[in-house]
Amino acid sequence: MFWHLIAAIVAGVAGAGIGLLLRSLTRKRLPKWIIPVCAGLGMLSYTIHYEYTWFETKQARLPEGSLVVMSEEGEMLWRPWTMIYPMPLAYTVLDGANAQVQDTEQGRLGRFVLYRFEKQHLTSIVKSASYQLICTERAMFRLNEAGQAKIETLTELEADSPLYQAICEAGR
Repeated sequence: MFWHLIAAIVAGVAGAGIGLLLRSLTRKRLPKWIIPVCAGLGMLSYTIHYEYTWFETKQARLPEGSLVVMSEEGEMLWRPWTMIYPMPLAYTVLDGANAQVQDTEQGRLGRFVLYRFEKQHLTSIVKSASYQLICTERAMFRLNEAGQAKIETLTELEADSPLYQAICEAGR
């Protein structure tokens, strides 16, 4: 967060420099208020750029074997540009490197951990949970800390979902 503050300040100074340059190129015909307006536009531009590249930046830092299985975009009233171009708000990652997949008599079973990253202000919140997936039924349910099923959180997956493909179709 500290580096984002520094980057926003640098963008503001660069915007003010552009305002000064425009004012000097027009032989001071532009009003003086153009300098803080350009500084504000520079800071706003950096903030918008960061918000829209947050997902790609975080995705590039994921460890080997991780797979993004779901992402969410949204719009916010206080950010009117998101009404036209929704911004990324959250995504879910499968820890594929530590997923346990086994073939049984009932079909293929997979145990894995999903991490959910949510963007809030300039930081991201991480939540994780363990799940089990029964491939023949395409049913996924959450596991408690002891590794026992919590059936009340049963989720049915589509056959073309990235999570189902990564667990059930991989290695076949």
